[in-house]
Amino acid sequence: MGNSTGSTVDDLQAVELHLWYKKFMTECPSGQLTLHEFKQFFGLRGLDLEANAYIEQMFRTFDMNKDGYIDFMEYVAALSLVMRGKMEHKLRWYFKLYDVDGNGCIDRHELLNIIKAIRAINGNENHETSAEDFTNRVFDRIDINGDGELSLEEFVAGARSDEDFMEVMIKSLDLTHIVLNCTKSNNDRKGKQEVCTKAALAMSLHNNG
Repeated sequence: MGNSTGSTVDDLQAVELHLWYKKFMTECPSGQLTLHEFKQFFGLRGLDLEANAYIEQMFRTFDMNKDGYIDFMEYVAALSLVMRGKMEHKLRWYFKLYDVDGNGCIDRHELLNIIKAIRAINGNENHETSAEDFTNRVFDRIDINGDGELSLEEFVAGARSDEDFMEVMIKSLDLTHIVLNCTKSNNDRKGKQEVCTKAALAMSLHNNG
């Protein structure tokens, strides 16, 4: 993986690493997650077309060395970035995740598919606006030069200035349930439940802060 993930991984507490490693190796004894195992790992089944495409794109983004698998270091690096990374780094990562065709820009269709996928994955919540209307509102607001595409700079600046859009991005990769799964799998070990609960609470506060 190289040194690019080293400093990120070092930020994690040893107890969290231990719990995440147990979870990872329980779900994936080979130490390498395939796409199918990745969906099982996150408890994602029966997804519609947009949601499935989004999860596949998430898998490719997690797979930093592009070998078709996610190993433990890639898994931890992604968790650490989402949970503890600086907002600037998070937004750049989200941009890469949303830029499905990898051309360095996000068009309206890509953003719409992401919004639809996030809503599908998070359940049938009541929304005041349709995915199309929400996408158009956000896109028109942050596409500063009006060229029909969002550059990285427009995306980052727009996300910082649009609370609704920022909330969608936070929901697009909410990993709290992974920490909670640690709790469920370690109920027989006193103390670890408190660690997982505190980690989940800290993650929630970080995401909402």
